[in-house]
Amino acid sequence: MGDEDATTADDDDGTPRLASRILVTWVELTVVGIAGAAVGNTLGGPPGFIVYLATTLLSVAVLFHNVNELIAARMRTARAEG
Repeated sequence: MGDEDATTADDDDGTPRLASRILVTWVELTVVGIAGAAVGNTLGGPPGFIVYLATTLLSVAVLFHNVNELIAARMRTARAEG
């Protein structure tokens, strides 16, 4: 997560692209949810429940990662401006 992320997460004026990050988060959560549901449904029983729990944890990780990226972009913008 270096400087190349700073350029992809910001507009030309230096402000973070919220809509883009929301779209990325939605796609990631959709992929994680569908994959977890497919694997959990295929396994069934206790292994399916474990997959369900892992999918839930992974969904929370996706949300935390994307919120962290937005906050980091805001902080970079604030430091650059001020």
